[in-house]
Amino acid sequence: MGSGKKKGGRKEPLFGLPAALADLRLTAADRIPGGGDDKPKKPASKRKAEASDDEPPRERKASAKSSGAKRRSKSSISAGLGRLVYWGAVLSLWGVIAVIGVVIWVGAHLPPIQSLEIPKRPPTIQIVGMDGSLLAQRGEMAGANVSLKDLPPYLPKAFIAIEDRRFYSHFGIDPVGILRALVTNVLHRGVSQGGSTLTQQLAKNLFLTQERTMQRKLQEAELAIWLERKHSKDEILELYLNRVYFGSGAYGVEAAAQRYFGKPARSVTIAEAAMLAGLVKSPSRLAPNRNPEGAEARAQVVLGAMADAKFITEAQAQASIGHPSYNVKPVGAGTVNYVADWIGEVLDDLVGQIDDSIKVETTIDPKLQAVAETAVIDELAAKSVKFNVSQGALVAMTPDGAVRAMVGGRNYSESQYNRAVTAKRQPGSSFKPFVYLTAMEQGLTPDTVRQDAPIEVKGWKPENYTHEYFGAVTLTQALAMSLNTVAIRLGLEVGPKNVVRTAHRLGISSKLEPNASIALGTSEVSVVELAGAYAPFANGGFAVAPHVVTRIRTLDGKLLYMRQPDEHNQVIEPRYVGMMNTMMRETLISGTAKKAEIPGWQAAGKTGTSQDYRDAWFIGYTANLVTGVWLGNDDNSPTKKATGGGLPVEVWTRFMRAAHEGVQVAALPNLQSNWGPSNLVQISSQVSPPTQAVPGPAPAPVSNGGYRAPPPPTRANVNARPEAAAGLDGWLMDRLFGGNR
Repeated sequence: MGSGKKKGGRKEPLFGLPAALADLRLTAADRIPGGGDDKPKKPASKRKAEASDDEPPRERKASAKSSGAKRRSKSSISAGLGRLVYWGAVLSLWGVIAVIGVVIWVGAHLPPIQSLEIPKRPPTIQIVGMDGSLLAQRGEMAGANVSLKDLPPYLPKAFIAIEDRRFYSHFGIDPVGILRALVTNVLHRGVSQGGSTLTQQLAKNLFLTQERTMQRKLQEAELAIWLERKHSKDEILELYLNRVYFGSGAYGVEAAAQRYFGKPARSVTIAEAAMLAGLVKSPSRLAPNRNPEGAEARAQVVLGAMADAKFITEAQAQASIGHPSYNVKPVGAGTVNYVADWIGEVLDDLVGQIDDSIKVETTIDPKLQAVAETAVIDELAAKSVKFNVSQGALVAMTPDGAVRAMVGGRNYSESQYNRAVTAKRQPGSSFKPFVYLTAMEQGLTPDTVRQDAPIEVKGWKPENYTHEYFGAVTLTQALAMSLNTVAIRLGLEVGPKNVVRTAHRLGISSKLEPNASIALGTSEVSVVELAGAYAPFANGGFAVAPHVVTRIRTLDGKLLYMRQPDEHNQVIEPRYVGMMNTMMRETLISGTAKKAEIPGWQAAGKTGTSQDYRDAWFIGYTANLVTGVWLGNDDNSPTKKATGGGLPVEVWTRFMRAAHEGVQVAALPNLQSNWGPSNLVQISSQVSPPTQAVPGPAPAPVSNGGYRAPPPPTRANVNARPEAAAGLDGWLMDRLFGGNR
C-alpha cells in the first residue's frame, strides 16, 4: 500500500503570495546573450543613444572613473587642511595656555610687582686716618650716582653699541637680538653671544642672582618688561650705568673711572669709555689691573661697534686705539686692613645696622702705621729664620688709649687673622708689673728686699731664665732682671687673687687664673689689652679703653656717632705710678731691655718670654706713646730662643725712635729719686738676708730726678736653701705647707 505514493514525495498546497509567485519562471528570452553576464540589458532606446555617441564606450567609462578620483582627491585635501587648521588651533590654544601658565608660575616666584622698588646701593664703609686720608674701604666700592646728562655722550653710547644696539626700539626684550644670538650660537656650536638687553641686565643686577637657570631668565624677562613700563629709557640707562659691576669691587661708572683711571666718569676719554663698556662682559677677567692686554683688546672691539653704529667716526675710533692712561689703584693688602677689620667688628655696637654708606674717622696716624708695618716686616724678614719666628704684632696707642698704629701680622693678603686683637698668648714676665703694683699698694717699695733663691710650690720648681740666683735683691733689681723666683714669692705674698684684681682694674679683660703661676704670666691675653693695661703707668694712673673710632658720619655729613671722652677713673694712686715707672724705667737702663733706650726720652717697660720660648713680648712706653710688640708662631710652636729682650725690643725701638722724632720731650709721671730713710728701716725689718747672699749697695739719688739702680747683685750659691726660720722664705714655706697665717 505504501507503493501507492507518487514519485517525488508529497506536495503541500500553497496559499497567498507564495502561491502567486510559484509559477513565475525565467525564459530564454529573459536572459542576456553571451551567457554568464548577470547584468540586465539596457533598453533599446538607450543602447541606440550610446551607439550614436562620438566616444567609444570604454573611453567614456575611464573618464567617469577619473572624474570620481579627482572629486575624491579634492575632498581628501580639504579634509586634511581642515584637520591641520583644527589641530593647529588646538595646539596654539594650548601653547597660549602654557605660556600664560609659565608667566603665572614665574610671577608667583617673584616678589609682588607692585611692591618692587629699586634697591639701595650696598653701603660702603670708608675708613680715614686722623689726617683725613683714606686708609681702607669696606663693602663694595660704589661711586656717587651720576646723571646721564653729566656724562660725555659717547660713554653711554659705548654700552649701547656693544651690549644692546636696539635699546631705544625694543620693549625690554629684543626678539631680533635673541634670534640673532641663537643663530650665532648654533653656528659657533656654543654660547658666544648673549641676547639679553640692557634692561634685562639691569633687572638681573637689581633683583636677581647671577645663577644661569631657565627660571632666572624668565624672571629677568618679566622684570625687564615691568621696568620698561615703569621707567623711561633714559632712566633705565642711567640706573644701569650706576649699578653695573666693573670688577675690582667697583660698582657704577663713577667708581670704575676712579678705580681704573683716577678721574671722575665725566672726564673719561673715548678710549677709556670703550674700555669701561668692554668690562661688563667679564669684569673679573678683563679688569685692567689684572689683564691690561685683554682689557685693551676688548676696548678695540667696542670702538669698532661704536663706529659701526655711527656713534663715533672711523677716524675717532682709530685715534682712540691705544693704551689709556691707567691709574690703577692696587687692592689694599697692607697691614692697615687689620685696623679696618677691627673697625668692622665694633661698628654694630657703635651705630647698629648700616643702610647708608658711611665714613669712619679714626685715631690712626698713617705715618706711624707705615713705620710700624715696616718695623715688623723688616725685622721678621731679616731674622725670622734664625729664630724660627713666623709672625708678629704691634699696637701703639697714646696714654689715653687712642690707637695710632696696629699691625696684626706680617702679611694681610696671606692671613687676615689679627694677632694684635684676636689672638691671645701667654705674656710671660710682661705680666709681672701687675704683681709688683699689687705689692706696692700693700706697702712695699722699689727698695724693698726679697730673696732670689730656688723655690718649690707643691712640686712646681720654677727657675730664673739664667738659672742663676742672687740672694737678697731689691724689687727694682728683681723686676729689671726679671727674676722669676722673686715674682712668685711676691705673688704668693700679696695673694694671686689680688694680682688678678689689679690686672683687671687696669684693663685686662681676659680670664686670669689666680694661682701661683699667674706671677709668670701663664694666663693668656691679647696685645691690645696688655698695652692698654700699661697705659695708666704712662698717664698718671687713669684707666683707658683702647679705641680707634672717633666719629662716624654718612657721606652727606650726618653725624651717627662721636666718641665721648673717658671718665677720669683713677685706678693707680700717683705715688704708686711713680714707683712703678721708677722700677720699669730701670728695665731699659740696666735690665733685660737695655737696647730699648730712646735718646732724650724717659722710657719704661717690661720684657716677657713665655714657657719654651713660644712667645716673646715687650711692652714699653713714654709719656707720648705706649707700644706693645709680640713675636711668635701661630701654631704655638717654640722659637729658637727668641726672648722679649731680643727681636721685640728691636722692633719696638725702631718704631718708637721714628715715632718720637720732632715730638716735644715729656717726662714720665711721678718719677722719684729715692724713698727716704724710713724705707730702709722697713726693708731691714722685712727680711734677713742669708749669709751666702751678697746684697748690693743701697740705691742713690741722682741730680736729674731719675733713679740709678744699684749694681747687679752678686751671684749667690745656687744650692743654698733657706731654713724655715730664715726670714721671708721661712714665713713663705710655713704659709704654703701648713704654717699658721
